[in-house]
Amino acid sequence: MEERKIVSIEDRIPKLKQSRRKKANRRLILYLTILFLLIATVVYLQSPLSNVRTVSVEGDRYVSEDEIKELSGVTDQTNIWKVDRKQVEEKIETHKEIAQAEVSRNLPSTVQIMVEESERIGYIQQNGEFRAILEDGTELDETSAHPGADAPILVGFDKKTYLEEMSKELKALPPSVSSLISEIHWRPQEDNPYQIRLYMNDGFQVQASIRNFSSKMPAYPSIVAQLDEGAEGLIHIDVGAYFEEFKDPEEENEDETQG
Repeated sequence: MEERKIVSIEDRIPKLKQSRRKKANRRLILYLTILFLLIATVVYLQSPLSNVRTVSVEGDRYVSEDEIKELSGVTDQTNIWKVDRKQVEEKIETHKEIAQAEVSRNLPSTVQIMVEESERIGYIQQNGEFRAILEDGTELDETSAHPGADAPILVGFDKKTYLEEMSKELKALPPSVSSLISEIHWRPQEDNPYQIRLYMNDGFQVQASIRNFSSKMPAYPSIVAQLDEGAEGLIHIDVGAYFEEFKDPEEENEDETQG
């Protein structure tokens, strides 16, 4: 029979003690590391190191970046972990020209604000100055000596109900078509209080109705493409669609003479 090597208890005890000591040391190091990280985290959260250093604003066009930052309430004294994104978004959205705001944290120290401004769908002239009209019909307080080139001039809309409905129709109109419009005049008739007259950038005029404006006006480019070059007149799209050519001044005089 093979002889078994016998290790006495006295020989094994030092090795067991050494193994237990190593485990205890590793456990102590782990605990100390966790404690250090906890202390470092508390110090970081309570110190200026966790404050916001940069507020980034994107999507602004008419509303100034400084105004958006002021509305947000976020400063370099704000702890980045205490930024309530929902609350900041709601503050920014109180501005009548901002339709939506989205706030996010970009660690370690940046708060990013993305805004979507309400579309300016027209300008109303009052007392020789122009006021922008937003997509919901809201009239801005600020005035300017000249209208913007991004939307048509709205003339005669002295009743808010019709202005709001016109604004919604313009909002639904493709930009490629709305960019062709120079002016929109509200010309209510007894049988049609929604009648409007459009003056286009290409020289044509269009008679339409506010109520079906966004559904019928997109056909304008194709209607114009079928007209003879140099033709001038009024395009009717309120009831059906047809072209009424302007009479020559001489012909008008003849008609008046014959009449």
